[in-house]
Parts: sequence; C-alpha cells; structure tokens
Amino acid sequence: MSLPPSHSIEIPILQELAATGGTDEVHFLYERLIGYFPQIEDREISEIKNGESRTWRKAVQKAGRNLDEKNLIRRIRGLWTITARGRETALAETSSFTLAATAPEPATHSDVQELLVEIGCFLGYAAETEYEYYDVVWREKPNSPRLSHIFEVQSKGNIDSAFAKLKRAYQMQRTKPFLVISSEKDLNRARQSLVREFQDIESAITILTFVQIKRVHQNLKSIGEILPKFLES
Repeated sequence: MSLPPSHSIEIPILQELAATGGTDEVHFLYERLIGYFPQIEDREISEIKNGESRTWRKAVQKAGRNLDEKNLIRRIRGLWTITARGRETALAETSSFTLAATAPEPATHSDVQELLVEIGCFLGYAAETEYEYYDVVWREKPNSPRLSHIFEVQSKGNIDSAFAKLKRAYQMQRTKPFLVISSEKDLNRARQSLVREFQDIESAITILTFVQIKRVHQNLKSIGEILPKFLES
C-alpha cells in the first residue's frame, strides 16, 4: 500500500477547503486530495475514484476528526468548513505542499457546453449545443418539439441578455431554465440582476457554476453505465 498516513493528509485538507471558499462536502475531497501524494499507485487511484478504497476514506475521515479536535475545521455530517485558525494554518503551510499534477486549465464556454450535453445524455435526454440561439438544450426525445431544459453558459458578456433568453423559453414552453456562470464571484451579480429585472421567473431559474457542472459530470460519469437502468420507464 502506498497510501499516506492520516496525519499527512491534514494540511492538504485545509488547503483544499481554503481554496474552494471554505466549505465543501467530504466526498468531493477524497479524489482531490490524491494530487498531494505522488506515491499513490495507479491502481489505488482508480479504487479511490471509483469509491472502492475504504482505507483511503478512513484515513481522510481520521484526518478530519483530528482537525476538528484542533479547532481547524468544523464537521457537520458530510460538510466540512475551515475555521479562521485553520485558514491561518493553511496559509502558513502552503509552501510545504505542491500538487503532483499541474493544475487543470480553466473550463471554457465550449467545454461546459459539451459537459452539459454529456450530462443530459447520462440522464436520458436528447441534448445538443447551439440550438437556435440557446447554448445547450435538452429534449425528452430527439423528435420532441418541446425543450425540456435550456442552459445559457456565461463566461463573459451580458448576464441580463442570458436571463432574457431563459425567460423567453420559460414563458413559451415552461422549459426549465439554467444559467451557468464561470465562477462564484459572479453569483452575487447574477442574483442581483435576477431580483432586480427578472423577479417573475426568479423561482424557476437555477444558477450553477462551471465547477458545479464539472462535479455533476464527474459523478454521473462514474455511474454512467448503471444510471440508465434506473431511468428506464
């Protein structure tokens, strides 16, 4: 076994929580922590990604308990939140760890479109990009005239214009609208615009980030062969 001991996982946990805004679900940490330990073998990496490594989960959970006892994080069920003291510790130790792999390139507009198409296919929808003036659309069936879901992917540009497209589709067919934005920094701007200009569809629209779309895709991909069995009518 090349898995690291639990005490060596503590600082990476703090650094990951600090880097993702302070709070995250532990099941997302299991895979992201791999990059801090180049000694982990390919077979073990595969087991971790498939959720089959109880040893790794136990080591991460033990590290989490230790951090909680030291008042460096707070754990509420599966949600872990870094404390102010934990942030100070992570900052002080940042130079001690480097990720084994190069940080991934930021997702582009077209990257997220393709992810949304694949997510739709995983869930049994007919999905396509650039339909009329929408970034991504899902239908119940390939020949269905009704658009079930529509997505506007916003990496830059006018958020109000994206909301206007979503509003039009919702009012015409009660299509479920989604705005996908590039970062959490844009969340407040999007929410303010929604409340200010588009209150009539505020309850219908879902706002997601690129990171959330990548996580959904990653999780669905891991069960892609099984999921359709549950969705069969």
